[in-house]
Amino acid sequence: MKDDVVSESQSDVMDPARAAAFEVALGQSASIGPGSPLPPFFHQLYFWTPRRPDTLGRDGHPRVGGGLIPDMGLPRRMWAGGRLRFEQDLRAGIPAEKRSVLESAATKIGRTGPLAFVTLRHEIWQEGALCLTEWQDLVYREDPASDAPRPVPPTARTDETDRREVRFDSTLLFRYSALTFNGHRIHYDLDYARDVEGYSGLVVHGPLLAQQLILMVEELMGPLAEFSFRASSPLMHFETATLCRNGPDLWVRGPDGRQVMQARASAQTLAHGD
Repeated sequence: MKDDVVSESQSDVMDPARAAAFEVALGQSASIGPGSPLPPFFHQLYFWTPRRPDTLGRDGHPRVGGGLIPDMGLPRRMWAGGRLRFEQDLRAGIPAEKRSVLESAATKIGRTGPLAFVTLRHEIWQEGALCLTEWQDLVYREDPASDAPRPVPPTARTDETDRREVRFDSTLLFRYSALTFNGHRIHYDLDYARDVEGYSGLVVHGPLLAQQLILMVEELMGPLAEFSFRASSPLMHFETATLCRNGPDLWVRGPDGRQVMQARASAQTLAHGD
């Protein structure tokens, strides 16, 4: 690895109780115990990075700069999307290591002003084997002007062959924030989300939406080899979302027909048969 590559490593015991609590929060029965395979994307519950209050930004996230993510001078953070490659199951109760690097960081001028794009790459290892590689795409932007027009989101497809409605409330958002140790205030502080960042409600976590898509598509396609997703527009806690699938394509449709997220999945059997 080059000397100028920014990297860090974390360890976690992969506590089964945390995964079982997430199952319950999703309305499922708690089934995960020591040695159980973790459902895909449940690694989001682990590898916490707690910081003292005086090291946090106004949004509740750790202040950027000095760690993996450089300070690019823009206050609003969004998880824009990501990609996952599944090698083998992670198992609860077995120590694991997460190795992370800053893969890229760049700025550009968009329609609404300056934007910063950051991509992190994570590898998760357990018992000497690579279990998962994840690319995480983050976007940073300026605060919205009070008179700025809201961007018009794309219209979602309506040709799904499988669909499932899911609902979110402030309790689920709080529980997911707690289980992932995510302090981002847009998910639990309504006044902040509305008055500072300009949202009409609490924002449903992008990874929580992606988790719902992953759980649905694994039921339909079997164990996954890869999954990628990209956010199109935020979903509020009072909105019902429709999870949709047509072949390898997945998307989340909002109650007004807008596209909230798009995704693509490949199953292990298909991927290994190419």
